[in-house]
Amino acid sequence: MIKILVINGPNINLLGVREPDIYGRKTYGDLIKCIKEWSEGLGTETECFQSNHEGDIVDKIQEAYGRFDGIVINPAAYTHTSVAILDALKAVGIPAVEVHISDPMTREPFRHVSYAGMACVKSVRGKGFEGYKEALEFLAMTVKK
Repeated sequence: MIKILVINGPNINLLGVREPDIYGRKTYGDLIKCIKEWSEGLGTETECFQSNHEGDIVDKIQEAYGRFDGIVINPAAYTHTSVAILDALKAVGIPAVEVHISDPMTREPFRHVSYAGMACVKSVRGKGFEGYKEALEFLAMTVKK
């Protein structure tokens, strides 16, 4: 069975509260429920992780080495700042798909750079929760077990 680690960065735990005009009214719990349902339908196994701390995200990526076949990552604000997350993704060499609920390219210019995306095989932007589904489907179809 393909094992996929889903990582969410800072403030994703506040979905439904945080800027609902951008991120919607569904909660982080709703997102996890969708991910689990989609994963089950694809015949994959997922583990979900969220942290507001860059080092914890780096640690989780490193711990994925040898344990997971793919990573779905929404680094959130760390997308635009974290060389450490980029380096961790490159170091473990696990196929990763970057996901963003909104489309950073339509927002402030500082959001147009994605360090984490430089180590990802695919980026999905601006599709809401469905972006996670697309990422899971992509990994389920392309990762060799």
